[in-house]
Amino acid sequence: MAFEVEEAAIELIKVLRPLVPRIKARDRALADQLTRAASSVALNVGEGSYSDAGNRRARFHTAAGSANETRVALRVAASWGHCSAADVDAAQLLVSRILRMLWKLTH
Repeated sequence: MAFEVEEAAIELIKVLRPLVPRIKARDRALADQLTRAASSVALNVGEGSYSDAGNRRARFHTAAGSANETRVALRVAASWGHCSAADVDAAQLLVSRILRMLWKLTH
């Protein structure tokens, strides 16, 4: 399942790629935080996949925290009107899927 969540995290970045410049045009800091959070999901899953059991769980927990940060950043962007709720729907679905997979990997 770790490989599946890694692929979903990469797909999330692809879905976010057209949204980030639109958000950045109105809120550079939020776009930067969204980019860092989404990247952190993929990077921590990748690191966790090749870690020992204790570190693996910690990295997957960190990835889950970053996924939740991504989810909230998208809500904030839509709430500020930087993009519409419909614009972030696909990304939000992916984040929810990632969070479910990470929950299974950590519990």
